[in-house]
Amino acid sequence: MSIEKGNIKDKLQKFSDHWNPKIIGELNGQHVKLSKFKGEFIWHKHDNEDELFLVISGSFVMELRDKNIELKEGDFIIIPKGTEHRPVAAEEVHVLLFEPANTVNTGDQTSDLTKQELEKI
Repeated sequence: MSIEKGNIKDKLQKFSDHWNPKIIGELNGQHVKLSKFKGEFIWHKHDNEDELFLVISGSFVMELRDKNIELKEGDFIIIPKGTEHRPVAAEEVHVLLFEPANTVNTGDQTSDLTKQELEKI
């Protein structure tokens, strides 16, 4: 196996679509993903997986059923399994996600935003 470095900015330049996470790495059954958010996602939860969101650039609001949390560049949030949430981004935001490899982006919901197979970049 070859060990190579990666560059987040370079990876982000390889795609422009929103709400379509790309896999940039794997470790211990986890995927490291990059995604671009813009607009409103759907309310959903992951029954068996925690998720980490780290803002690379821009900002977004993580809506929870009891409060909204604004995240700016450098901020991160961990959403515990079973917690309903919805990311909302007024402008494009770049986010790194860390979650188990079997995590479907829309969790317990199915919509036109659901991505079953993710591209590796």
